[in-house]
Amino acid sequence: VDQFDSLDKHTQWGIDFLERYAKFVKERIEIEQNYAKQLRNLVKKYCPKRSSKDEEPRFTSCIAFFNILNELNDYAGQREVVAEEMAHRVYGELMRYAHDLKTERKMHLQEGRKAQQYLDMCWKQMDNSKKKFERECREAEKAQQSYERLDNDTNATKADVEKAKQQLNLRTHMADENKNEYAAQLQNFNGEQHKHFYVVIPQIYKQLQEMDERRTIKLSECYRGFADSERKVIPIISKCLEGMILAAKSVDERRDSQMVVDSFKSGFEPPGDFPFEDYSQHIYRTISDGTISASKQESGKVDAKTTVGKAKGKLWLFGKKPKPQSPPLTPTSLFTSSTPNGSQFLTFSIEPVHYCMNEIKTGKPRIPSFRSLKRGWSVKMGPALEDFSHLPPEQRRKKLQQRIDELNRELQKESDQKDALNKMKDVYEKNPQMGDPGSLQPKLAETMNNIDRLRMEIHKNEAWLSEVEGKTGGRGDRRHSSDINHLVTQGRESPEGSYTDDANQEVRGPPQQHGHHEFDDEFEDDDPLPAIGHCKAIYPFDGHNEGTLAMKEGEVLYIIEEDKGDGWTRARRQNGEEGYVPTSYIDVTLEKNSKGAVTYI
Repeated sequence: VDQFDSLDKHTQWGIDFLERYAKFVKERIEIEQNYAKQLRNLVKKYCPKRSSKDEEPRFTSCIAFFNILNELNDYAGQREVVAEEMAHRVYGELMRYAHDLKTERKMHLQEGRKAQQYLDMCWKQMDNSKKKFERECREAEKAQQSYERLDNDTNATKADVEKAKQQLNLRTHMADENKNEYAAQLQNFNGEQHKHFYVVIPQIYKQLQEMDERRTIKLSECYRGFADSERKVIPIISKCLEGMILAAKSVDERRDSQMVVDSFKSGFEPPGDFPFEDYSQHIYRTISDGTISASKQESGKVDAKTTVGKAKGKLWLFGKKPKPQSPPLTPTSLFTSSTPNGSQFLTFSIEPVHYCMNEIKTGKPRIPSFRSLKRGWSVKMGPALEDFSHLPPEQRRKKLQQRIDELNRELQKESDQKDALNKMKDVYEKNPQMGDPGSLQPKLAETMNNIDRLRMEIHKNEAWLSEVEGKTGGRGDRRHSSDINHLVTQGRESPEGSYTDDANQEVRGPPQQHGHHEFDDEFEDDDPLPAIGHCKAIYPFDGHNEGTLAMKEGEVLYIIEEDKGDGWTRARRQNGEEGYVPTSYIDVTLEKNSKGAVTYI
């Protein structure tokens, strides 16, 4: 009975241990899930790309490897099954039981505390009656002494003696009543105490004991379920491993070698023997000198035809093709070379490469701007360039146009999906029994985000495309058009160079006119666009995406390009930072007679 606090601590420790084991199972589940995810990513990384059937491997070693990847993918699926089984059978069950266990323990402890409080209350009542009886007994004793003193006193009057006697009788009567009350309370307390220690508390302790034993049994079941979750998938995992072994056994080295032979055999005959050429005929001249010369010329012609004809791809399977002597380097000799019999064939030598390298070194570097220079600094030093600035202009234009077409197709798909979702939402709103309109909102929001992202990408790539087309279309025309735009802009300026009378507006002087030297075209795209108005941010915008401009609520920006219907407006801060902001987030104020500036990109 005196170990109530100890049992309280022990049962709490039992619940804590149960929750600790549940946490262990949860972390094991996370390990299984991450393991399965990493295995699937590994399989996906090494699986062949199914872009073309011609690229599919035919070798038995490659087929076996891909079969092993499929088996490994199934193995990863079994690890996911283990995680799901543990989560449902072990972790979920433990969390539910821990909640019920806490509730039951709290109820039993409350019953024990109530029983102890009731016993304490009975003891206080008994103690109060005891103290009251003790106090009345002392008062009666004092009254007895007072009566005896007056009764023996000869000077006391009869009335005083009579009064003391009555007081003694009263005190004696009250002491008897308190004595009876004390006896009753004592008897009641003794009964409650016996009931408390022999009935109530043992019953509560028994319930706590049963609760703790059930907790232990539950832990044992979860231990078993923890192992059974993995033991159930062992047969399937064994099949996966057997499949890997069968894939390894299916490798046939002779078949792979034969496939290599069949793929690379040319079918050409080996080269014939070289004829003997007699160079001593000029030393030992005889009467038949002309015959020998004629035969030599004949043989020389045959040899030339044989060597040249076979040098076009039939000979030199395991060695380098002999390079014929090339004539002195000319623009036409970069690609052709003549043979003794008048035929021409392609030749590649160090001289043409040297010629090309010299051309590259002496040619003018084609760098669109410092921005593209930063983007295309080095292919080895960074990832693939997003704007294709490392490609020649025509190839870059084609790549950008191809990407814009793909983005437009994706944008059309997303727009069609948005229209379909809106129609479905209207149908749900008119007919609620067909579905909940709110369930379409996440997908609709995702589609809108995709549309905004695609529009931003299209705008960015169109800017790059216009840059390339402006470069390839003629540098002189582009410079002329830019000068015209600058002149139009100057016509709108005030004599001081400001566009408006507002002190917050940007103040510009007339653009500096430079001569046409070789760097003008390179820095042309970095000239800042003129401001055509200003705007005030109604809502804040984070501007995490590339090409966008972050802004705070109430911030004033310069407008340098109007919204072209895609929902974005190009703006600039006073410090020169530029980017696109959502048109719906700002309050735009355009200047009068400034529509012409938006066409300059």
